[in-house]
This record gives sequence, structure tokens and C-alpha cells, in this order.
Amino acid sequence: MASIKHKLLDSLKKEHAFWSYEQESVTLSNIDDSQLIAMTMRHLDLPEIELLFNLYSFKKIKSAWQKQLVPEGDYLYTLNRFFAWYYFKAKYPDRYLKALQTRHFNRMFDTP
Repeated sequence: MASIKHKLLDSLKKEHAFWSYEQESVTLSNIDDSQLIAMTMRHLDLPEIELLFNLYSFKKIKSAWQKQLVPEGDYLYTLNRFFAWYYFKAKYPDRYLKALQTRHFNRMFDTP
């Protein structure tokens, strides 16, 4: 399990996903699982994304995607549309993404 995480982190470093940090300062000890999942989905390819499903539960991956990538809206629209259809089996990916984005927006401004 740790070796897969190291492989993903090394791949992310090669893709310059942590461009604003010194390479040596980015370690598994200062990246939580949700960040590793989101960064992998954003910057790496399908074989690496598939590795996530060997490491984490479907629910954890979907949650990280919904919380960190879906709220980016139009910026990651095509990528999120693909994820919704391919990995999360959304029958209507456009509607599904719109609903998730609306829910996120409403939660941001919902005051207790």
C-alpha cells in the first residue's frame, strides 16, 4: 500500500503537480489521502487513477472527487464529466455534475 502511494507521489512530482513547493518538502506525511486522490485524478492518467481503487474505497475516492474537483466547475468540466460517467456511473453526467455543484454552492452559503 505504501509503495503505491510512493509511486503516485513520485508520478505527481514528475508532472510538476507541486510546482509551488520545493520537491523535497512534499512527502506522504504532509499530504492527506483526499489530497493524494484529487491530485492523482487531476494530473495523472488512467493507469495511475486505477491504482487509487486498489488503495482506497470507492466511497473515499468519490468523496474526494466531489469535495475537491467538482466545485471547480467549468475549469475541470470535461474531466469531471468523464469521471462522473466512467468511474461513478452517472447516467446523465451533465445533470449529475450540475446537481453536485449546486449542492456545494448551497452548502457554502448555508448558515446555521
